Amino acid sequence: MPNLSTSYLGLKLKNPLVVSAGPLCKDIGNVLRMEDAGASAVVLHSLFEEQITLESQDLDRNLSAGAESFAESLSYFPDMETFQIGPEGYIEHIRKAKEAVDIPVIGSLNGVSTGGWIRYAKLIEEAGADALELNIYFLAVNPETVGSHIEDLYVELVSHIKASVRIPVAVKLGPYFSSFANIAGRLDKAGADALVIFNRFYQPDYDLEALEVVPNLTLSRSSELLLRLYAAATLYGHVKADLAITGGVHTVEDVLKSMMAGGKVAMMTSALLQNGIGHIKTLNEGLAKWMEEHEYESIKQMQGSMSMKSVAQPTAYLRANYMKVLGSYVVGANS
Repeated sequence: MPNLSTSYLGLKLKNPLVVSAGPLCKDIGNVLRMEDAGASAVVLHSLFEEQITLESQDLDRNLSAGAESFAESLSYFPDMETFQIGPEGYIEHIRKAKEAVDIPVIGSLNGVSTGGWIRYAKLIEEAGADALELNIYFLAVNPETVGSHIEDLYVELVSHIKASVRIPVAVKLGPYFSSFANIAGRLDKAGADALVIFNRFYQPDYDLEALEVVPNLTLSRSSELLLRLYAAATLYGHVKADLAITGGVHTVEDVLKSMMAGGKVAMMTSALLQNGIGHIKTLNEGLAKWMEEHEYESIKQMQGSMSMKSVAQPTAYLRANYMKVLGSYVVGANS
């Protein structure tokens, strides 16, 4: 039987399948079912910066002052009544989850500024969370905002949180940086114990009849995984932080590719929303079967095996691949 175990954030996990932050984790019963199905860890749904702000001061002033903050809440200015669990309730939810399951429980904070984050990072730690995921989501819409300023905000936030808690800290990022490898390295030096790639950009749509901007939620697809594989393969061996791949993990093949690119774990939510929590068991069984058939003894054996670490000139390699892909299309073949 192949050894499916891996390590992530200093935690020993029985396999690389981790449930990412999402609505399923709001229910303790679901968290129990995730453990029973074979999940090695769960990341609870996010506590948003807006919720923390709402508790401490008037939200309207802060939303208008920080209009560049776009959380994963599906709309530009989130309706806080849709978030049924407030800050204190979130802390209690962590306690209940820790009492219910034996697998690691990871808390999640979503925002862009230091604000109340440090306080709640400490409370999440005190509630028993095994680790903390910082789900940082910042989109610059002001033309005066330069990219280096945004990167400095990320690094400063991670540094402050790391100085405030003892539990491991993962940083969940979007791909929209001019030099992702550089900001990844800076966050690594700032103390990030893991980098989670990538956050999904939930893009609003237009209702042409009502002339309104409306939420537009689409679940991920395996095709989205390619960007994550590229990023992980680029970073592997160049940062100390663990790499977690999320967004587009649906099949056994997706998990295998994530490991070979350099991921320590493969995270999923959309796959469970589409196929049910029992899909975790199906993936674990398929993973073990593939490894037996291809004579892999362990997950660790394949991790990073297809990364760019062994490529002498990664830039030249990527340029050659780019040219090869463009030249591979046969005009009229699909007509």
